[in-house]
Amino acid sequence: MKFLYIVTSVAMLISTITDRKKTGKAIKISCKKMFEILPNFLQMLIIVSFILYFIPDEMIIRYLGKNAGGLGTILGLSFGTITMMPGFIVFPLGGVLLTKGVSYMNIAAFTTTLMIVGVVTFPVEKEYFGIKITVMRNIIGFLIAVIVTLFIGVFYGEVF
Repeated sequence: MKFLYIVTSVAMLISTITDRKKTGKAIKISCKKMFEILPNFLQMLIIVSFILYFIPDEMIIRYLGKNAGGLGTILGLSFGTITMMPGFIVFPLGGVLLTKGVSYMNIAAFTTTLMIVGVVTFPVEKEYFGIKITVMRNIIGFLIAVIVTLFIGVFYGEVF
């Protein structure tokens, strides 16, 4: 993360040196866009928080555990599509699930869909990208998640 901060700072410095007016204008535009998106983002964050609060870890582990088999993978894909989360939350969650006995394949199904498919985020995405692109993005993301899940399952000997 520090690397990104350094790269961003250097890029801002170069941009400011190159053209101070354009950099200032770009910062004003980005701040305006951020404040336009902020209410929808906060709404989405609140909905996601409530959903995660009401789905206990034990329930997720019960349905995604090593003994759940193919049903666990299907449920992992389904549970993950409910919302969308960034990797810095998803990867530690995957580690916790692993320590509690969830199979690699089910972790892959859950975490991959969790990062690239989002039903709860659909209204926000639809507003900014349109229905067609939002639906296509979610379908393609789900298919990619299935492929990644199958690869992980084959790699760790959980399939075939």
